Amino acid sequence: MNLLFLKKIMFLIILIFSCDSFAKSTIFGDGADVSKKVKISEMLNSPEKYKNEAATITGSIVKVCKKRGCWMELASDKKYQTLTIKVPDGKMVFPMSAMGKTAFATGTLNSMKLNLAKTRDYLAHKAKENQTEFDPSTITQAMTVYRFSPIGVTIVD
Repeated sequence: MNLLFLKKIMFLIILIFSCDSFAKSTIFGDGADVSKKVKISEMLNSPEKYKNEAATITGSIVKVCKKRGCWMELASDKKYQTLTIKVPDGKMVFPMSAMGKTAFATGTLNSMKLNLAKTRDYLAHKAKENQTEFDPSTITQAMTVYRFSPIGVTIVD
């Protein structure tokens, strides 16, 4: 009889903790499919593979679009590396309160090859956004910018 009672108590404890973790998730679109999880660093090392193949990335949210909530920047598993998640304006609106939380996003990787002038413009914009100095003459090579286009996002506390 004590064993049955103990099993019931354990089941209730597990159920309570499970419900609590679901209550702290915010889902956008279809939510994330964690069965397709790939490290951000791995994705950026082999970007061609993830242009047409859906994958799920995860990371801590380090920035959110202040104007429309149309993008978030996730910290990678690799130090100082981030990846921007971008959606069309209004499709998903990521709240500023998401900063510091963990996001799971399922989708595909997009790339934008910039010429030298566009690279300088892009980096000047980023410097202004981060309130840092920027000298365009130091940029001598064009770059490719990667963004992740999600179909589903789950943000957890």
